[in-house]
Amino acid sequence: MFDKDLTVVESVVPVTSSQDSPSSTYPSKGSITITFDDNGQFKVNGTKKDPLVNLYVIPGASKLRRILRDTNELIVCPGVYDGLSARVAMELGFKGMYMTGAGTTASRLGMADLGLAQLHDMKTNAEMIANLDPYGPPLIADMDTGYGGPLMVYKAVQQYIQAGVAGFHIEDQIQNKRCGHLAGKKVVDLDEYLTRIRAAKLAKDRMHSDIVLIARTDALQQHGYDECIRRLKAARELGADVGLLEGFTSKEMAQQAVHDLAPWPLLLNMVEHGAGPVITTKEAEQMGFRIMIFSFASITPAYLGIRAAFRRIQTDGIAGIPEGYGPKKVFEVCGLSDSVRVDNDAGGSGFKNGV
Repeated sequence: MFDKDLTVVESVVPVTSSQDSPSSTYPSKGSITITFDDNGQFKVNGTKKDPLVNLYVIPGASKLRRILRDTNELIVCPGVYDGLSARVAMELGFKGMYMTGAGTTASRLGMADLGLAQLHDMKTNAEMIANLDPYGPPLIADMDTGYGGPLMVYKAVQQYIQAGVAGFHIEDQIQNKRCGHLAGKKVVDLDEYLTRIRAAKLAKDRMHSDIVLIARTDALQQHGYDECIRRLKAARELGADVGLLEGFTSKEMAQQAVHDLAPWPLLLNMVEHGAGPVITTKEAEQMGFRIMIFSFASITPAYLGIRAAFRRIQTDGIAGIPEGYGPKKVFEVCGLSDSVRVDNDAGGSGFKNGV
């Protein structure tokens, strides 16, 4: 990224005219004007070009921002909560992933999603997932309420950026929060919510980061639809990149939100058997949503699968794992071949006899 003092750069270099003959001794002279804007975009003689963020590895935040900016596709992100679930998402070729706060709380703390996971828990988990594969899909992560006042929100965003997170959502629930699909939610007043958005925007701007700021509101239960739209519009005015209205009660409401906030991109959190209706990826794309996350897409199937295997141990004396899914298969999903290749290419001998 460029310092704000260098938003406009001009360079004059010699160029060869297309009308010059190959044998011309002195090429004609011309000027090339390169103009940078605040978003890192640049134009060469008025033609927009993509910024060269890195010649080899494009940060996840830049990947996510480019997809939002340059395409109209729905970014489908299965909810992941640990390294294995993230590896499965990558194996299947998803273009994005979502680190669920509920899944992180359940897997790391063994507790319900009642605001018990704090910044260290969430950032540490997100950092591990985001860095499993530098060429992998961008990771969107839950940031709950920001874990405190403006200074804590600022610190949280800094740490998420440094962890390699591509995008995050921050919400307006009170600090003693709960899962967005439980009853009894309460939210802070609009001014306090916007303080969180300002602090988050300030952190990303000062770090010149492409991280995508997603403004989430949980005000529907307590204050109704119109207040949700008012809050999201206010967050948009402060520079939030994407909006999230949690807990739609009908498909019609979801469609209305896309219409009322257009052309601002919206994220849909699809929680089956939660507070709202089941909306498929095809329906969400037709409605005009830009990102769709499935918060419980791995944690619930994991619970069901683990419970079934444990029950078979009790009843049959064996877990009953299907043939072909022994240790090596799971390790392959977790990068076994790549690890062996690195050791071999470095001249190591740890795997010369295979695995």
